[in-house]
Amino acid sequence: MNKKKIINDPVYGFISIPSELVFDLIEHPYFQRLRYIKQLGMTHLVYPGALHTRFHHALGAMHLMGTAVETLCNKGVDITPEEKEGLTIAILLHDVGHGPFSHALEQTIVEEIDHEDISILLMDKLNEEFGGRLTTAISIFKGTHPKNYLHQLVSSQLDMDRMDYLNRDSFFTGVSEGVISSDRIIKMLNVKDNAIAVEEKGIYSIEKFLISRRLMYWQVYLHKTVIAAEQLLCKIFKRSRELALTGSKFPVTPALAYFLENVIGKAEFMSNSKHLDTFALLDDTDVMAAVKIWADADDFVLKTLCHNLINRKLFHVDITAERPDDEMVKNLRANAMKKYKITAHEAEYFVFTDSIRNNAYNKGDGNIHILMKNGSIKDITLASDNSNLEALSKTVKKHILCYSKELL
Repeated sequence: MNKKKIINDPVYGFISIPSELVFDLIEHPYFQRLRYIKQLGMTHLVYPGALHTRFHHALGAMHLMGTAVETLCNKGVDITPEEKEGLTIAILLHDVGHGPFSHALEQTIVEEIDHEDISILLMDKLNEEFGGRLTTAISIFKGTHPKNYLHQLVSSQLDMDRMDYLNRDSFFTGVSEGVISSDRIIKMLNVKDNAIAVEEKGIYSIEKFLISRRLMYWQVYLHKTVIAAEQLLCKIFKRSRELALTGSKFPVTPALAYFLENVIGKAEFMSNSKHLDTFALLDDTDVMAAVKIWADADDFVLKTLCHNLINRKLFHVDITAERPDDEMVKNLRANAMKKYKITAHEAEYFVFTDSIRNNAYNKGDGNIHILMKNGSIKDITLASDNSNLEALSKTVKKHILCYSKELL
């Protein structure tokens, strides 16, 4: 069988599959599952074109990794054929541990565990299945490989993951502020002192990259209506689990029922392979099928929340710099209790608070280094003459208040 396939990608054009092992990994059920997990959770309820998947993103990141490796090798950086394949596999599988609707339900289906942890568990299982051929990829992904710059290409503040999702998410949402000069950034990459650095002439492309990332967070990832939709989905899952743990039975897929009826923490999940095997069967279709069924549930709260999601009757969201007024929250909950004839506990599903954070650049956490013409290294905030970059390194925290519009 010919495994040297090409894929027509709407963002980059033709993407080549570089080896038979990579082809076999793409064909594996763990990776094929990503076809049915949306990259941007519920964002399509705001930007209708945002229906691309983790499958698209992983292939795009793999393509960018190939370009980055070629660039570095042409500059004399020592990357062996084994390490090249390891980098390709590491970036290909970096999101294989995502659950339904990506970040929207993260740490909700399985508490206290990030998708990166699940990705490593799945990589370890694949490594057993493929006779240890993923060992180098796993060491690069975990950051235990002696060449630290290899890990930085997979996971850092200037990695192929971020470059692809900014390109791809801006493309499918139509938000042009997210467009970055990924080709130029990659061509400016180099290695200095076992770390990735960007040559000085690429400094303006990095400035644009950081600014674009910040704007994409406010305009897409933290858009208040996106927050409303994802909070609604989380409340649906929370209520269904609350009911399931008290004995209620729902006609859902076996994989989803498994996680509804069991609260599984990180330690337990990491030590029991059955949890991982069941998780690997979940995707967006399990959740949306359940939501459609639960729209006719006997429970008023679950029924109403599901009906609202299906018909896009989302929460109203207030985003403020200060914490929401306690009295206002109390009054809104009282209105919910009266209007819906529900308990104080149930009213918390219709009126609640949370917080969001936007941090385009974490200064000191794997800094973006600029390789100056004299051979010295400077952090991007020191090398740039753009005073706004210093502000980008500060975390902006805002508070949110979600409530049903009819409660005002």
